[in-house]
Amino acid sequence: MKHEYTGIKRIFSAFKNSFDGFVYAFREEEAFRQDLMVAVVLFVVAWLLPVLVVERVLLCSSIFFVLFAELTNSAIEACIDRISPDWHKLSKAAKDIGSLIVLLSFVNLIFVWIMICKKFF
Repeated sequence: MKHEYTGIKRIFSAFKNSFDGFVYAFREEEAFRQDLMVAVVLFVVAWLLPVLVVERVLLCSSIFFVLFAELTNSAIEACIDRISPDWHKLSKAAKDIGSLIVLLSFVNLIFVWIMICKKFF
């Protein structure tokens, strides 16, 4: 696909496309809505915890990583579903790997939060 705009118009177009992607994911992807709700709570907790700035950055980064993974998984699923609704072992593999990306991001989140927050227990 060739870009329709150049320069500053291209930047604004990219922001609009990103916003459209967020709206679509929010409306159509229940898992993204659930992850987003958890993310909002965790961002508030991360902000309120008495931790170093670098620790807060790691806590927040692990939250963003989950959201990135969920969006990547949704994009993979959309591509596979667009190609064909028929079952195929490669389609299953792509969707399963997308799911694994989300799982690993959650494992990372849990690990980071435990390592940083263990001093409070």
